[in-house]
Amino acid sequence: MASSAAAAATWRLLSSVSLHAPLRPHLLSAGSSRLCSSTQTTQRDKKPKRSPFRPAPSSTHDWIGPPNPLSNLRPIVYRIPENETELEKRLRHLRQETEDWNHDFWTKQNITFSKEKETFIISQLKAKGLTVRDEQGRRRALNSEEMAVFYKSFLDKNRIRHANYNKEWYRRNFTITLLMARVALNNMWKTVSDRYSRKKNSTPNS
Repeated sequence: MASSAAAAATWRLLSSVSLHAPLRPHLLSAGSSRLCSSTQTTQRDKKPKRSPFRPAPSSTHDWIGPPNPLSNLRPIVYRIPENETELEKRLRHLRQETEDWNHDFWTKQNITFSKEKETFIISQLKAKGLTVRDEQGRRRALNSEEMAVFYKSFLDKNRIRHANYNKEWYRRNFTITLLMARVALNNMWKTVSDRYSRKKNSTPNS
């Protein structure tokens, strides 16, 4: 009973966290913060999709859209700077591909969670001899102790999947960080070289 209460408390604490920014480490305890409501179970057979509105990339700033209703992640369109180098293009493509990969993972995870949660609730109500709705048509719910059993079971079943996600997430972020450092160093060197060239050209010949 005590472990169930602890699981429920942990779930409520971590499910209040909202992670919208890209390239940020995720904590996958208690299913993380991406798990959606049970109203999404009807969409479990649909392929994960982004919002139909995605503007063309800007040359000056990134575009961040509203949270996707399935993944709970904000879509991002990264800017394409003028005179983009091959290294900058490689970095942008990796960041964008990571955004799409992250969206797909959490969409599938949330749909699976909602489907299994609904099945669990119905089975528990049926075991009590109850229907999903009461006499007034209101939907019945289980208490936190009963739901803690489901949360713990879901986490246990998905532990390896979550661990693999974390490994891939950190691998991608490590590569992205290295590329960002290389881009920053290249830009710094270009700035210094340009200043030196302008200074040299502005110096009168003796």
